[in-house]
Amino acid sequence: MARPPAQLPDAGELRERVDAQGRLAVKVTPGAREESVTLTPDAVLVKVRAPADKGAANAAVLAVVARALGLAPSRVRLLRGATSREKLLAVEL
Repeated sequence: MARPPAQLPDAGELRERVDAQGRLAVKVTPGAREESVTLTPDAVLVKVRAPADKGAANAAVLAVVARALGLAPSRVRLLRGATSREKLLAVEL
């Protein structure tokens, strides 16, 4: 059975969450059933299927956020939070 596609918000709404320095704060749930990016009033929640093991979840977060923003994966990188669920990403819009 094929996996359902990731549930992603409107790219414009997500781009509004990127600050003037090109940073985006996210809260991550590794090992989730499905991949998604959810916008709440106070946070950007990212769920990825990859486990939190050897950086697999971090790579998946970067890929899902880049897809949600409509950017190439190389334009999103991890600034802080490599071992934390709360991460700060650098986004080149």
